Amino acid sequence: MYVPQSSGDLLADRRYRYAEACLAEGDAAACADLAAQAVEIAPRYAPAWLLLGRAREALFAATRDPAEREAALAAYGTALSLDPEDGIGAGLHRARLGVGEGAALTPAYVRALFDGYAPRFERHLVEGLRYVGPALVAEVLPAAPARFEAALDLGCGTGLAGAALAPRIGRLTGVDLSPAMLVQARAKGCYDRLVAAELGAFLRDEPAESADLCLAADVFIYCADLAPILAGIARVLRPGGWAAFTIQSPPEGEADPAVRLGTDGRYAHADAHVLAAAGAAGLAVRVLREATVRFEGGRPVPGRIAALQPVLG
Repeated sequence: MYVPQSSGDLLADRRYRYAEACLAEGDAAACADLAAQAVEIAPRYAPAWLLLGRAREALFAATRDPAEREAALAAYGTALSLDPEDGIGAGLHRARLGVGEGAALTPAYVRALFDGYAPRFERHLVEGLRYVGPALVAEVLPAAPARFEAALDLGCGTGLAGAALAPRIGRLTGVDLSPAMLVQARAKGCYDRLVAAELGAFLRDEPAESADLCLAADVFIYCADLAPILAGIARVLRPGGWAAFTIQSPPEGEADPAVRLGTDGRYAHADAHVLAAAGAAGLAVRVLREATVRFEGGRPVPGRIAALQPVLG
């Protein structure tokens, strides 16, 4: 993620760096002490408040002392007040403590995360996580029509899905929050248009019934509620068009809510949520089946691949 390099005070910066090192070494108490010194010197330096929250959260995990949890939430709250767009991810940490799950992953945080990740993203995803989202999306689409004249690659990233499906697409538009990811996508040479935008805003601005295909490979893991996104997709799809996407699913056998933010910082969506959101948007679910999109720690991450069409009449 993006973190401002300086608080504007050399002493505060030094305390911040020492605190980071302590937390990396597992000394949360020392980190908390040094981060507290940093915010005392530079009270408007949001990253130091975030670091203080992380230290208090680690102490809470070790001691289960409710006071440490409250101290962590207070520090994260201050970080949010100083950085309302939350490019540093305070909301994600608050969600891990059970507060504000639905708003944990802000556009500013996701943009900052992937801007920093872009140069190594594709290699890590394909080689490290054994990611196969584009192949799954291609597989789930019907053989006819053989060609989609206009397609939208939502959350296109470095362009893996667009490149995989380019032979079947006439005009391809990619959209992503991260300008740095779009630089990588442009190098693929398969996009006719690339747009830096948030998905909901992008779909609202696109002409109605202007796309034959909407793709979203491993994108909805950063969206809490799929209802507004699927409604936007339904608006831009022409009659007979297709939407294909992957989601992360809750572990089998667990009594999970419709949407859950996991410890991996990604949203998992139950089938019931997908079906309800699709129905409300006027989309018929043609395919919804199990699919392993990627691996984490050598283990498959449970997921689904979905294909939807607008309901006619």
